[in-house]
Amino acid sequence: MKKKNYKNLLHSIWSFLVFFLLTAFSVTCCMLLFLNVLSSRMGLELTEENINIAAKLTFGNVILLTVVFVLIDSIRKKLTVERPVKKILQAAEKIMQGDFSVRIGMNSRLRKDDAFNRIIACFNKMAEELSGIETLRTDFVANVSHEIKTPLAVIQNYAMLLSQRDLSEDKKNEYTKAIMDATRRLSDLISNILKLNKLENQQIFPQLEVYDLGEQLCECLLDFENLWEKEELEIQTDIADGIQVKADREMVKIVWNNLFSNAIKFTDKGGLLALSLYTENEMAVVTVRDTGCGISKETGSHIFDKFYQGDTSHASQGNGLGLALVKRIVDIMGCEISVSSEVGKGSTFTVKIRRITDGKGEKNST
Repeated sequence: MKKKNYKNLLHSIWSFLVFFLLTAFSVTCCMLLFLNVLSSRMGLELTEENINIAAKLTFGNVILLTVVFVLIDSIRKKLTVERPVKKILQAAEKIMQGDFSVRIGMNSRLRKDDAFNRIIACFNKMAEELSGIETLRTDFVANVSHEIKTPLAVIQNYAMLLSQRDLSEDKKNEYTKAIMDATRRLSDLISNILKLNKLENQQIFPQLEVYDLGEQLCECLLDFENLWEKEELEIQTDIADGIQVKADREMVKIVWNNLFSNAIKFTDKGGLLALSLYTENEMAVVTVRDTGCGISKETGSHIFDKFYQGDTSHASQGNGLGLALVKRIVDIMGCEISVSSEVGKGSTFTVKIRRITDGKGEKNST
């Protein structure tokens, strides 16, 4: 602390000396010019006595002006430099300590376009973004912990039940199936978390290739044949032929698989799942429609959030990461996704992806 005060004192003395020398030089030059002009124009004789008196007065004026200038500059620096810098440093220290709620007030003494006010505005924006990221991170960790804890508890409970003696074959099969379902859910959760993490950190880069979008949609839909037959769903397709896109085949496949999985999961037995593909200007438009439970407007605004599940009655069948994956992939691929829904009447997801405009597609309904 003493060393810091000593440095501040030396800095003040140095500043004073600089101002003194500059002021002395300026005032001396002005006085010499004034005296020379006065002597030549009015014929006054500059005696040694007059010069000594003028020199003493000039020296006194220089000291006085230097003190005034130093004080004015110190006040100016304190108000316009030191105070805002101190505010920024204090706020930065709080950010370093994990307090992302800190905000810095704009300095009213400065112009709105002043550099410090621009720095303060950027700092506040950064703090706001960090606060949002920290909230998401905390929520993510809490949700992951909860989602992992649930299947682990199921596995533990049914494993204990299996250890009992004299269990019937039916009970053994029931408990084994419950354990397998829980492990599958846990495996899917970890797999989705890893995929989402790689996508969000841009560790996965799209491998673009040209392929037929209609063929891919049909292949993905057929992969769910056992599920839709089990639920006795009516399948309607209206797919245009020859629509080519340039995209990452495997990443886009994740989008269709999640949309089909959700449509089947949330549609009651005997319901309808409709798939269509058509062109709209330079875009290929895919719609996946179901006659399931539908979603409310409030749920729709959060449907692409991680771990958000609007219908908790189906929570055991998913982990709330599917649509978050879909949204991230859609963003990476430069596509668009939207949802329209009505509670009790079903939902329609619409994905728009840029197509290769060389080919001409005609609708073919089956």
